[in-house]
Amino acid sequence: PVPTISWRKVNGHNPSKARLRKSQAVLEIPNVQVEDSGMYECKAENSRGRNVFRGQLQVYTYPHWVEKLNDTQLDSGDQLRWECKATGKPRPTYRWLKNGVPLWPQSRIEMFNGVLMIHSVNVSDAGMYQCLAENKYGTIYASAELKILASAPTFPLDQLRKTIIVTKGQEVVIECKPQASPKPTITWKKGDKVLRESKR
Repeated sequence: PVPTISWRKVNGHNPSKARLRKSQAVLEIPNVQVEDSGMYECKAENSRGRNVFRGQLQVYTYPHWVEKLNDTQLDSGDQLRWECKATGKPRPTYRWLKNGVPLWPQSRIEMFNGVLMIHSVNVSDAGMYQCLAENKYGTIYASAELKILASAPTFPLDQLRKTIIVTKGQEVVIECKPQASPKPTITWKKGDKVLRESKR
């Protein structure tokens, strides 16, 4: 006799969008998604017995960005940490380029699982960087520019007051705020003598 046919997803529920056609002999899943992956079982039975067929559905996807890079500006000597994150099946692997040329680990440069770290950046690290996320179905790119600030200390004009008049016994505040990159070390002198901290 003609068998009755039923379908089920092993260890789960059939997708709600799934349709059965041709007397339930065909299971159709429109717009298939990763969550539809799994083992499916087709059972056919009549008065003479039954038979079961199982098949594994694996859904693969193109890489898709979850987290991209942003243009970054750092002082010379700072640490750069960039992370790019992508989803996809199979899970994407990552590569880095600098100005279109592959970037490799070095003494100051670390790369692991989509993270790029450059310790103690300098002017030579400036440039355009690209992170590539790829699996066997495709490659996607994310780009960002790294700018390195490096300048000798300079004082704004409004700090260049040569004379400060103050009443004896009062407190005086003299500011030293140079513009510089990286952050400068500051020392104070009175005449030729280096000032030391004291109660006053």
